[in-house]
Amino acid sequence: MGVIPGVPSTILVAPDSFKGTLTAVEVAAAIGHGLERGGCPIDLCPVADGGEGTLAALQAALGGETLDASVSDPLGRAARAQFALADRVAVAEMAAASGLGLVAPRERDPVGASTTGTGELILEAVRAGAKTVLLGVGGSATTDGGKGAVEAIERGGGLGGARLLVLCDVRTPFEDAARVFAPQKGAGPSEVRRLTARLHSIAHSLPRDPRGVPMTGAAGGLAGGLWAALDAELVPGSSYVLDAVGFDARLHAARAVVTGEGKLDQQSLAGKVVSEVATRARQLGVPCHAIVGTRELDGFGARVLDLQAVLEASTPDELERAGERLAQWANALRFSGT
Repeated sequence: MGVIPGVPSTILVAPDSFKGTLTAVEVAAAIGHGLERGGCPIDLCPVADGGEGTLAALQAALGGETLDASVSDPLGRAARAQFALADRVAVAEMAAASGLGLVAPRERDPVGASTTGTGELILEAVRAGAKTVLLGVGGSATTDGGKGAVEAIERGGGLGGARLLVLCDVRTPFEDAARVFAPQKGAGPSEVRRLTARLHSIAHSLPRDPRGVPMTGAAGGLAGGLWAALDAELVPGSSYVLDAVGFDARLHAARAVVTGEGKLDQQSLAGKVVSEVATRARQLGVPCHAIVGTRELDGFGARVLDLQAVLEASTPDELERAGERLAQWANALRFSGT
């Protein structure tokens, strides 16, 4: 590729994970291989929104060591979970202790599943010396309003003055958590009604009411329970992770950015990685493209995000080919002077 003095040539590759199939690191690497094959220099920047991959993305930015913790899984069985610790800042994912991926489909119990293990994971991080705990809360198996986690932390002596930041991947309020997310966890209509009633009951028992507060419904109300009982700070996960990895500075140095996720749909418009990346790219005038596992967002939605191109790819080979197609397209525009 010819280089024009003063004009960036690097393509920034900033995808989320393709949940359940490929990590953000694997997605970025595959797209990057295709772009390089097409002659484009790359900057790999795998990111996350508070869900799967948050630990890996933040540990890459913050460094530190990986530690093991003994926790309870969503059904109360003994399990092991990891967290990272660097300069008294711990990073953990609730999915490592209370995630849907820890429960086989035939074992799913949307009413009985508990966040106790997440509370135990937070306690282990504090006991290891963390003064700040960053908790990603996507991918839960639970809708207990954080009751299990709060009780586990209180039994263990509390946070000891540590600050708790909850990185949320949705803006759903506490009272809507069951209606919006419990069906994905195996709940039928009667269980959704039961869980919703339980969330209202839990809200009444908390020191402050999480209902109506954005993001409190994340992870089946875990975010709201931690906010109400332990004064946790709720922050949008995508924005936090992008800031932590120095995304804006890297975007300034890029000619274009490629983002992606497993499914591009209406939820992508509400604070997911693709939306946050596209918004920042638009603000800086940097073209943004997306490579996604499946596309369920119509043309209007893509225009809302101001995506220049949307390609579908699900496997590493397909992702590489999609990256190469984008490189060819970008080079054609570059040489035409567009």
